[in-house]
Amino acid sequence: MSEPSRPRRPAAFRLDDPDVIVAEAAPEKDYPTKASVRVIPEDEAPSLPVPVEVPAPARRGWRWGTLFWSALGGLLALGVSLAVTQLVEELFARSEMLGFLGLALAVLAALAFFVIVAREAYGLMRLATIEKLHNRAAEAIASDERTAGRAVASDVVSLFKATPTLARGRANVESHLDDIIDGRDMVRLAERELMAPLDREAVRLVSAAAKRVSVVTAVSPRALIDMGFVLVTTLTLIRRLAFLYGGRPGTLGMIRLLRLSITHLAVTGGLAAGDSLIQQMFGHGLAAKLSARLGEGVLNGLLTARLGLAAIEVTRPLPFTALPRPALGTVAGDLLKGVKGGD
Repeated sequence: MSEPSRPRRPAAFRLDDPDVIVAEAAPEKDYPTKASVRVIPEDEAPSLPVPVEVPAPARRGWRWGTLFWSALGGLLALGVSLAVTQLVEELFARSEMLGFLGLALAVLAALAFFVIVAREAYGLMRLATIEKLHNRAAEAIASDERTAGRAVASDVVSLFKATPTLARGRANVESHLDDIIDGRDMVRLAERELMAPLDREAVRLVSAAAKRVSVVTAVSPRALIDMGFVLVTTLTLIRRLAFLYGGRPGTLGMIRLLRLSITHLAVTGGLAAGDSLIQQMFGHGLAAKLSARLGEGVLNGLLTARLGLAAIEVTRPLPFTALPRPALGTVAGDLLKGVKGGD
């Protein structure tokens, strides 16, 4: 029976020592002497999986949809130009006076078309500038960088340089641009000085539009009239809010703002007439006082108010941080007070 091996004391060895053997595990008889020191290298730890970035698919230079609509638009433009040219030539063939009159009308129509296109492009660029400013302000608040906050405050001052009612607020913000203020505090300062009066006016516009919708839809005899009035009031409200916050939207800009407002409502869960609206109505004791038609008018007014508040979020150049966000309860309270007063 072999004696148990004694534990070896800790010792230091050099790998170039002749008594040190670096080899894989093998029977002890294969080594020259028992005085030799065997160094058995351990297996390396299994390599961890390295995340491989999947390259993004290369963007196509031209999409078939873009190519189709571009070609179709070019054909329509050529067709209209050819038709106008033929019309002017026929007018000249009949009478020189009619020819010059047709040519002048064609030139005026072309000029008006280019002006409309330029206004639409300017409106879209203005809305894109406000949207980028909103995102930059949110990033400056999150990062608290002084340079970013100062740039956002300076751009907001430039955006409202033609608004006389904000002269004092602009002066207060400009006087602090060179001060040592954190980026987050600089953006909040610009919001308090420049957005506070605009927010009060925006809430007043939303409340007035909601009251008009509630009254008209309550007394209107036809659902078609209700739909038309609500659509016109909503578009007018969004346009006024956009102008109030520095935007200059055209027809395409209005379509974009309406889409963004509805998307914001869908994201925040405000598109459906849920429990919150029902609580706003019945919480003031209107269940026993209002008729079904008047209750429907109040509900339409509340939905208009929610869409208006979503439009404020979309058209406002700065996010709500220093100032409280307008709540539906404030607008609904004014609406229900008006209904009670007229009851």
